[in-house]
Amino acid sequence: MKYISVKEMRNIDTQTDAVGGVSFAQLMENAGRGIAEIILDLPAHLDGENSILAIVGPGNNGGDALVTLDLLAAEGWDVVAYLFKRDVEDDPLVARVKDAGGEIILAKEDKDFQKLTTLTRENTVFLDGLLGTGIKLPLRENAADLLAAARDALESVDWEPYIVAIDCPSGVDSDTGDVAPETIPAYMTATMAAIKFGLLKLPAFEFCGDIAIVDIGVTDKVPDWVAVKNFVVGENYVAALLPERPLNAHKGTFGTALIAAGSVNYTGAALLAGKAAYRIGTGLVTLAIPSLLHSALAGQFPESTWVLLPHKMGVVAADAASVILENLERTTALLIGPGFGMEETTREFIENLLKMKMSAKKKSGGIGFVHDGEKKEEEKEVELPPMVFDADGLKLLSQIENWHELIPDTAMLTPHPGEMAVMTGLSVDEIEANRLEIAREYAEKWGHVVVLKGAFTVIAAPNGETYTIPVASPALARAGSGDVLAGLIVGLRAQGLNAVQAAVAGSWIHAQAGITAAEMIGAEASVLAGDILAFVPNVLADLA
Repeated sequence: MKYISVKEMRNIDTQTDAVGGVSFAQLMENAGRGIAEIILDLPAHLDGENSILAIVGPGNNGGDALVTLDLLAAEGWDVVAYLFKRDVEDDPLVARVKDAGGEIILAKEDKDFQKLTTLTRENTVFLDGLLGTGIKLPLRENAADLLAAARDALESVDWEPYIVAIDCPSGVDSDTGDVAPETIPAYMTATMAAIKFGLLKLPAFEFCGDIAIVDIGVTDKVPDWVAVKNFVVGENYVAALLPERPLNAHKGTFGTALIAAGSVNYTGAALLAGKAAYRIGTGLVTLAIPSLLHSALAGQFPESTWVLLPHKMGVVAADAASVILENLERTTALLIGPGFGMEETTREFIENLLKMKMSAKKKSGGIGFVHDGEKKEEEKEVELPPMVFDADGLKLLSQIENWHELIPDTAMLTPHPGEMAVMTGLSVDEIEANRLEIAREYAEKWGHVVVLKGAFTVIAAPNGETYTIPVASPALARAGSGDVLAGLIVGLRAQGLNAVQAAVAGSWIHAQAGITAAEMIGAEASVLAGDILAFVPNVLADLA
C-alpha cells in the first residue's frame, strides 16, 4: 500500500485525468463503487435494516458519497443525503440520488439540526462525506457545528451505528494527523488509492477505525504514482516474503542465526532474542554469551547451541571478537547487542569484530562450547555475515569512528527514538516529530536499513524507500519487546530474506503478535515480552 501526502494525491488525481486514461468523473464513480462495496460487506445488524444517512459536503468527498448512495439504492437500501453547501439544482449527482428514490435534506433548512439528529438515530449506517483531505484546522464554525450535532446524536443512540468515513474522518488533517474536537470517530475509513500520511499519526489514527484502501483506477501510467517511495505494510505483502518450507528441508535449509547478547545485568535479552529467532523459522540458533551466563540460561533453552565468550565483570570482553570470528563458518546472520550494557570493553569488542583485528583460528570442536584444550590453529579467510545491531549494541556502535563504513554488507539497525537520538545527536522530540524523514535521511546517509521503532515503526532503506507498520499499541511498550523483534529480524535474515525484507516482515509480525497477545490476555498493560513471543506462531498461522 502506498503512503502519500495530500499534495501527492492531488497531483496523482490530476495526472490520472490528464495522462492516466481515467477522468475525474470516472475516478469519482470508482470511489463510490468501492465505498458501496465496503458498506455492503459490513456485518449485518440484528434487525436487518439497510438504511444509510450521508452527510454530503461541497467537495469531491461529497460527490463520492452521492455516488455511493445511488449504488446502494440500487441494492434496495433506504438512502438519505444531508447536503451541506451543495447546490441542489445543478448537481447531477444529487439528481441521481433523487431519481433512485433517495431523500434529500438541506442543512441550511434544518434549524438547530433537528432533522439531522432524528435521521442519525434512524439509520444503521452513517457515511461521513462532509470534509476531505484538503481541510485545514480549525474548522469553520458552520461545519464544526454540523459535525458536533451529528456526533452528539450518534453518541446518544442505544445501539452502535456503523460510521464510515470517506478518505478521512471530517476534521482530520490528513498530513499532520491533527484532529478537530468535533470530529466523529469512524468504525472504518475508506481512503482513496493510498493511505495519507496523517492517518497513521496520532491522534488521527484513533479516529479512523479500520482503514480500507479503495482502488479508484490509478495506474502506472501516472508518473507521480510510480515515483512514490513510501509504503504501508499489509498482511499480503508480508505473507509473500516468508520463505517456503519444503518437505525435504533440513535445519541447514533455514540458516543459522548467531546472537551475541547478554550481560550479568541483562540475562534475559539473549534468551528472548534466541527464542524469537527459532520461532520465526530459523534452522539453528547459537547464543554467544558471556560464559558466566551459561548455567542460568542453558536449562531454559535446550534447543540452542552455545558459544561462550570471555567476559570482564559479567560483560562481553574486548577479546571476545576472536571467538565470534572463529564461529562464523555456518552463520547466515549475526545479531549484536541485546542486553550488552555500556561498558568500554564491550565497545572494543564491537570495534575489534568489525575491523577483524584479532586473528581467527579454525578450532577443532565446531560450533558449540569454546574448549580450553589444544586447538588446531589454521588461519583462514573470515567474512562477516549479514548483521543486525540492536539496543546497547547501537549506542556502542555509534561511538566507533566511521562505524557505518566498517560494516561490510547492508546491516539492519533497530533503534528506538532514544537510541536514535544517541546515534544522530538529535533530540527525541525532533525524531518523534518527523519519524519517517529522519529514518529515511539516516538510512541513506549510513547506507544501512534503519528500523525506527515505536508507534508506527518505520523501516527505511538506503535507496530512499520507507515502509511503515500501521500499528500503535501500548502492548508493545514493554522491556524485552525489542529483543523479541531483533530475534525475529535476524531469524528472517538468516533464512535468506534481504535486509529490507527481513526488517519489514519481522516488524509487522512482531506488531501483530503484540496485538494478538493483548486481545488474548485481555489487557494491554499485562502483556510481557514473552507473551509477544508466544503469539508469533499465531501470526504465522494466519499468514500461511
